Amino acid sequence: MKPSRSYYMAMYACGTLLALAVLGPFALLVLASVAQPADLLGRPPALWPDRPTLDRYVAIFTEATGGVAGDFRAALVNSLLVAACSVAVSLVTGVLGAYAFARLRFRGRGFVLFLFMLTYMMPPLALVVPLYLAGAALDLLDTRTALTVVYCSLTTPFVLWLLSGYFRALPAELEEAARIDGCTRVGALVRIVLPVARPGLISAGLLAFLMAWDEFFYALVFTSSPASKTVPVALAEFTGRYSLDFGQMAAGGLLAAVPPVLIALFFQKHITRGLAAGAVK
Repeated sequence: MKPSRSYYMAMYACGTLLALAVLGPFALLVLASVAQPADLLGRPPALWPDRPTLDRYVAIFTEATGGVAGDFRAALVNSLLVAACSVAVSLVTGVLGAYAFARLRFRGRGFVLFLFMLTYMMPPLALVVPLYLAGAALDLLDTRTALTVVYCSLTTPFVLWLLSGYFRALPAELEEAARIDGCTRVGALVRIVLPVARPGLISAGLLAFLMAWDEFFYALVFTSSPASKTVPVALAEFTGRYSLDFGQMAAGGLLAAVPPVLIALFFQKHITRGLAAGAVK
């Protein structure tokens, strides 16, 4: 039965409302980042700035380190390095561990996997004190290395859980055929399983990157200088004790959203395939 015209109109109306709800705050953020302070403080605030300016973006990319804008530029670099290293470590360890949980049969396999997930589900407040004491003992506080280690403890269990289910959905006959032809188990993993599991690997890597990119609590506790602060902490510093630079915060928020959005757009096809894999057997 062909849907009626009113059905299409209702669907378009719902889609329009949904787009406004999702993109409306983002559009306001764009306008606030180029508006003059007088436009932001007016009552009511101007929906369209009279004199748009890009001074906030210029300050972020040109101001020397030590100012709020210059420190935010350094925080962008720190976040990229910490998130990239966390994803690399968690993917390597997660792939090996997930493959072992998916293919090897040993006593207590489910319980061990549950323990890994238990560490991921524990609240940060329960872990921050022992992690801080360990970082102080190893002289790693206020370093990107400390953040990378802490984030790996968060992302690795998640990647392990996600990929173990993905590997179980892959047919074991592919690996058996490779082993008959002379491949070792590790060779079958590298030559056969990983190319087939590329969508799942990309999905797990992107989600792990977003977890490390957006994390705020551990970054606030473990960092205190521009040499190691990340984007969420730098954004929070736009709020002063007696003032709030909302325009600069809007510009920083837009720049902070660029890397995840670009990665998601570039790997969109693989992400969709990875998240939908195994839904229909």
